[in-house]
Amino acid sequence: MAIAPELRAQILRLYQAERWRIGTIASQLHLHRDTVQRVVAQACVMRPDAPLRPSQIDAYLPFIRDTLAKFPTLAASRLHAMVRERGYTGGPDHFRHLVACHRPRPAAEAYLRLRTLPGEQAQVDWGHFGYIVIGRAKRPLMAFVMVLSYSRRIFLRFSLNARMDSFLRGHVQAFAAFGGVARVLLYDFVAGNKIVLLFPGCLCVV
Repeated sequence: MAIAPELRAQILRLYQAERWRIGTIASQLHLHRDTVQRVVAQACVMRPDAPLRPSQIDAYLPFIRDTLAKFPTLAASRLHAMVRERGYTGGPDHFRHLVACHRPRPAAEAYLRLRTLPGEQAQVDWGHFGYIVIGRAKRPLMAFVMVLSYSRRIFLRFSLNARMDSFLRGHVQAFAAFGGVARVLLYDFVAGNKIVLLFPGCLCVV
């Protein structure tokens, strides 16, 4: 269906200047909705954006950005109290949402995903869980932890010390629980001199 130039101009005026909807234009001019849509699309017109209403926080944005640049982890509640002392009257909930949009983002870090085969690798560490009182003695509560890198299966055994005999006993019990020995064991907690552990068929990396 051919559209007369006068009708085309009227459609575009109602859409762009008067901000009528496509359906309203089609109804009032007795046209099919697709016809009006095609005229608008062929003209490649865009409605001017509605003027943005000024926000109460606009006057405080320079102060907020400057403060967050110096203290990027400053709590929104603390920042809200600071701008209230400078005249801001908005509520804390909306302010918290606005601050999140202006808070500096930490630089993205690249991580190498660890991929291993079943039974290839396990990671070993000690965990410290504070202290417990036994009689009159205050003893550290330690936990021997071994994690299989492939399945993330965890073995954990609590101990009252981190001596070598407890360390070796943790290995033996973990191997029994897993039903085998990982080919490589990784340690990341060594303090002082390196340690060397020998298990049949196992490479220990310190």
